Amino acid sequence: MNKFYTAIACALLLAACGQHEGPGNIEGAGQPDSMAADKTARQAATADVLANRAKAGATDKQILFGDLHVHSTFSADAFMMSLPILQGEGAHPVADACDFARYCSNLDFWSINDHAEAITPLRWKETTDTIRQCNELAGDPDNPDVVAYLGWEWTQIGMTPDSHYGHKNVILRDLDDDKIPARPIHAGGMAGQGMRTRQTFLQRWFPVVADWQNAQRYLNANTFQEEIGETPICADGVDTRELPLDCSEEAASPDVLYEKLAQWGHESIVIPHGTTWGLYSPPGGTWDKQLAGAMHDPERQTLVEVFSGHGNSEEYRSWRAVDLEQQGADACPAPEPGFEACCWRAGEIIGNLCDDRDSDECREKIVEARANYLAASPSGRLTIPWAPLVEWGNCDECSDCFLPSMAYRPGNSVQYILAISNFEEEDKDPRRFRFGFMASSDNHTARPGTGFKEFDRQANTEAAGARDETWAERLMPSYLEPQGNRSRQVTPGDPAAMRTQIVDFERQASFFMTGGLVAVHSPARDRGAIWDSMARREIYGTSGPRILLWFDLLNGPDGEVLPMGSELELANNPRLRVRAAGSFEQTEGCPEESLSGLSPERLAYLCRGECYNPGEKRRQITRIDVVRIRPQESPDEDVADLIDDPWRSFDCPADADGCTVEFDDPEFLGSEREALYYARAIEEPTPTVNAGGSRCEFDEQGDCKPDPCYGDYRSDYDDDCLEPAAHRAWSSPIFLTPAGG
Repeated sequence: MNKFYTAIACALLLAACGQHEGPGNIEGAGQPDSMAADKTARQAATADVLANRAKAGATDKQILFGDLHVHSTFSADAFMMSLPILQGEGAHPVADACDFARYCSNLDFWSINDHAEAITPLRWKETTDTIRQCNELAGDPDNPDVVAYLGWEWTQIGMTPDSHYGHKNVILRDLDDDKIPARPIHAGGMAGQGMRTRQTFLQRWFPVVADWQNAQRYLNANTFQEEIGETPICADGVDTRELPLDCSEEAASPDVLYEKLAQWGHESIVIPHGTTWGLYSPPGGTWDKQLAGAMHDPERQTLVEVFSGHGNSEEYRSWRAVDLEQQGADACPAPEPGFEACCWRAGEIIGNLCDDRDSDECREKIVEARANYLAASPSGRLTIPWAPLVEWGNCDECSDCFLPSMAYRPGNSVQYILAISNFEEEDKDPRRFRFGFMASSDNHTARPGTGFKEFDRQANTEAAGARDETWAERLMPSYLEPQGNRSRQVTPGDPAAMRTQIVDFERQASFFMTGGLVAVHSPARDRGAIWDSMARREIYGTSGPRILLWFDLLNGPDGEVLPMGSELELANNPRLRVRAAGSFEQTEGCPEESLSGLSPERLAYLCRGECYNPGEKRRQITRIDVVRIRPQESPDEDVADLIDDPWRSFDCPADADGCTVEFDDPEFLGSEREALYYARAIEEPTPTVNAGGSRCEFDEQGDCKPDPCYGDYRSDYDDDCLEPAAHRAWSSPIFLTPAGG
């Protein structure tokens, strides 16, 4: 009972009983050189087979796999999800990520990207020191077993389409003190306010007393938040280099972020991510405003995350969850084949409660429900928070997309982003995005590269929730209790509403994936070579498996063969080639290097009994798709008409050694307009965590009856919600302009 009385004493005396949770300790030393050599040799054998088939020269580059989107419990949301009341398994500090990348997922590179609003000066120093240590243990700097990059996440949330810019990761090339910012830069706003809002006495101490067996973790959580609140916000309008070291720096919009990065002058890459994720993105938003003026920095913002543990953001669809040209309930679009807006579903939920659905009173309630839903913007579900998840069907879902993010926002999709143009500067060419493609995990338990095997949904995705029904009721305040059979008004951004947005994570739990990987074509394994590959966009993403992919322009100037990511003028119609080989089938357990590299206890805690452990057989590539996008030449062009997906599609032979296709575009020169091309290599279907999304069963009327994979006590902890999915790799585009055009 000592812990219980200690907790009571802390609560009564407000004593500082919490402890600072540091960066942890890296346990594993570097791997033997033979491991990297074996990976390179096996990959080279497949590359040689494909090169010989294509009558192409041997490549001097290897494909290296990494994860550039990793959180530890230095991130506030990760810390909260680690708590026992949410079925968390405890702290996962930065050091865990180094050991996991080396011994569990066996990556070649990774970066730390904790949310900047929670990174105090002490945590920034601890993060930097741990990343340096991870690299020091990696062996020869010219041939390390793993490269760790320093970075953070800039997390911006707007309550309206016009004010929302979303999330971006900042990756830094170097680690020397004079080549990194003195502090990370966050967006403030909704993400920052939550960390600086003083908790009530009950909020701080009730979990400590109610779950006294785990009291120390809740006390540490209080300390975590106190440390953030005690760090002052830096002054506005001051050159970032002149600010004191002990403040927390804000950049409320992308232009300010880019200005501050430019003031430092250090090499960095900014990577937007989660662009279609509807959990925090207002319905109806598009990326047009991010192409205006200083809102885009083409020197730094050069890559985009096409896939992560939050799902796929690639595909464009013409439907919308709201019609921004209308007002109130009229802005809620009627259902169309394959899509129903959540605002419409809100009206249906209320309508189904009426005794007489055709009565004027019921019609009024339905209209009110749709209007309230849209007025609440991303908090729409809180207008009827007591409605069971199954009543929301598959609203706002992209039912024909590959592993889509929840509540899909097509105006923020990567295809839309690449198809739009900005015509503000009349005397200049239209402004366009030139993004290379990557994918990563967005893991929040310091586990880079969790997609190596599809297992242990609770540990390897972000699915989380109350550990039992009692705690579910405690976490759901009276705000969520039904108020008759009417929807309620919710003010976007209201703190009470934001605290209860846990109801959206109830649905999101069915859409969390194990996560993707980023791959680079690099002449060497060292930090500089990998960075240079990213900088020239010779980079691609996968939905998790280590698919090998090459995408080349065969008839560049003077007959030069140019790789994915290239941008050039071309005086003839392009001739293109795709080569791809599937990932290795995995064997159970962990290889000897992992078993000997970490203690059994740490291996079990981090890797959960499974590691990247490839067998001898590669999975088959079944199809190669090529997408062509011809960006807008005038603002009135419909984006849907500019995206050819797929433009070409090739079935591949049943051959484990891979697939090669060549083709040209006879319309390029005659069109007299820019075009970009990228390839998707699609692998044979395999069981995948949460691949079913809402797992709809449709009734006679075509309505979805979902079978959710909850993140809380309602789901079987051992149920990984496996469904078949055809995993894939996305090449970076090749950007072409007709010569003289």
